[in-house]
Amino acid sequence: MKHITKYREPEAFTQWKREANESWQPTYGGIPGEVKQIVKESLRSEQGNICCYCERELSDIDSHIEHFIPQSAPDVDPLDYTNLLCSCQNRTEKGEPRHCGSLKEDWYDPILLISPLAHDCEEHFAFTGDGLLKPSVHNDAAALETIERLGLGIPKLNDLRAKVIDPFLDDSLSGDEVATFVSGYLSRDTAGHFSAFWTTIRYLFGDYVRA
Repeated sequence: MKHITKYREPEAFTQWKREANESWQPTYGGIPGEVKQIVKESLRSEQGNICCYCERELSDIDSHIEHFIPQSAPDVDPLDYTNLLCSCQNRTEKGEPRHCGSLKEDWYDPILLISPLAHDCEEHFAFTGDGLLKPSVHNDAAALETIERLGLGIPKLNDLRAKVIDPFLDDSLSGDEVATFVSGYLSRDTAGHFSAFWTTIRYLFGDYVRA
């Protein structure tokens, strides 16, 4: 889970909400398609186009706007941009394991759910060379619950992380080559995107590029 720094909400979203009057109040379900798409694109941009939870690469088709605190919660404004994220999985195919926002649904616990908006969120998780995810501290109840509730440790994601890790384990690479490889991987590309499973590579190989 990579820390996300929120942007200012898109102006189109702000302007649409400002149209509220005595006879009409904006609702999440009433967001016009073009405005909702602008919001989603903004979320993808601030996240570097990786899922807010598992860090898979996002696609417009297989992703959705996620309310971190469920919009069904009594004190939540469903139109509060600061509570919106972009999660992978829009609709899962038959037999496809659910994870991230699709699995989380309306579950929320302010103590046990680690937020990607928290500055220390990355510190709660550790990775192994074969793609497994675990709490960085064995008795971290929040990390354990977050991994379970979001399905972050399912075989599918473990396998995807392992495939990303594997090229970095090439014995033919020199230390300088690994450092260059890691530095490039952890940098946004020309489109402003991060590479998938960013924190996995940073955790395992970040020492090659740290001063």
